[in-house]
Amino acid sequence: MIVRLKVACADRKGLVSALAARLFDLGVNLGDTSFATFAETAEFTALIELPPDLGPDRMVADLQQLAVLRGAAIEATPVTPGKPRPDAILITHRITCLGADQPGLLARLTEVLVTHDANVASLHATRFEHPRGELYRIRLAVSIPAARAESCLSALANAAQQLGQTLTAEPAKHATLIAETGAV
Repeated sequence: MIVRLKVACADRKGLVSALAARLFDLGVNLGDTSFATFAETAEFTALIELPPDLGPDRMVADLQQLAVLRGAAIEATPVTPGKPRPDAILITHRITCLGADQPGLLARLTEVLVTHDANVASLHATRFEHPRGELYRIRLAVSIPAARAESCLSALANAAQQLGQTLTAEPAKHATLIAETGAV
C-alpha cells in the first residue's frame, strides 16, 4: 500500500534520524521525501510503501510513541497510484535559481518552461540566511525537448536576470527516466 505520510511538529535535533530509523524498523520503504524547517517548526513529507502487515493507523500509532514526535500532527493517507505514463519523462537538465525572494518568482520561471514544452520532474525551493542577507533557492529537474533546449534555457536566463536572480543550468549528468513510479 502506498501512503502519503505527513509529520508536522516542533523542530528537534535528531528528528529525521529517529523518524527514518523507526520507519525502517517497521519495514516501510521510503519514496519521494522532503523535510523542511521554518522558525521552530518542522515538516516531514514522504510517499511510502507499507509492508502488507502494517496499516496506516497502526503506523501512525507507533510513530506517536517516539519521544521526538511528542505533540506532532501525523497523517497517513493512502494513495492510489495512477497508471504509468506512456510518455516517460527524461530529466535533461538541472536548473538552480538563486537570489532574493519575491512574489511570483516561481510562477515566472515555470511559465517559461511551459512555453517551451518543458516539464518539471522535481522541484525544491528553500529560503535561507546568507552573509548577503536572506536568499531563496529554487532547484528544478526538468525535461526540455532537445529542439527547444537552447531557446528555453536562454529565456529562463533572461527571466531570472530581469528578476535579479542568478540562474545556472546544466545538462543532467546521467539521464534519469521517470515513468512507472508516477513521481512527476
